Amino acid sequence: MKPYLLLILFASIGLLTSCNQVSEPTNNGQMTLLAKEMQVIHYPEAPDTWIPYAPAISVTGGTTVYLAGVTAAPTYHQHPHVAEEFDIIPTDMEGQARLAMENVKRGLDAAGASFSDVVFSTRYLTDTTEQEDFFRVWQEYFGEHTPATTTVQVVRLATDPRLLLEINVIAVKD
Repeated sequence: MKPYLLLILFASIGLLTSCNQVSEPTNNGQMTLLAKEMQVIHYPEAPDTWIPYAPAISVTGGTTVYLAGVTAAPTYHQHPHVAEEFDIIPTDMEGQARLAMENVKRGLDAAGASFSDVVFSTRYLTDTTEQEDFFRVWQEYFGEHTPATTTVQVVRLATDPRLLLEINVIAVKD
C-alpha cells in the first residue's frame, strides 16, 4: 500500500488502536501480558545537551494507539467542510496550538492514554517562523516527556486555509 494511502486511511478512520502486546507463559501454561516499558535512546556520540525530543524510543509491551491528525478545528466537523464552522478559530499560532493540543488530549483520554504515553508525533506547521509559540504550548502539555518528533512546514492544511498547524501522535499505553 502506498504511504499516502495509509495516511488517508488513518485520517478517515480517526482514532485507531492496535495491540502490540508482548506476553510470556506462566508456570501453568497461561500467557500473561508484559507491562509497557519505554526507553529513550540517545546516540552513543551524542553531546551532553538538552533537546526537546527523543532521537528514538524503544517500546515493549502495551497497546499502540494512533490518533488521526488534529488541528484547532473541532475534531468532529462537517464533511465536506463548511468554512463557517472554522470562523471562531484563533488566528495566532499560540491560540491554535492550545486548541489543537486540547484535541490531542481528548483523543488520548478517549483511548485511555496520556501525554506521557506518546512515543511519536508529526507536527505540520504552515509557518515555522512561529514554531517557538507552538513549542511553548507543546511543552505545557508534555512537560519533561519528550517523544520522538518530526516537524514539517507545509504550504496549506486540507481542513481550512486559516489553520496554522496539525498534529498527529502515536502512543503506547499499558
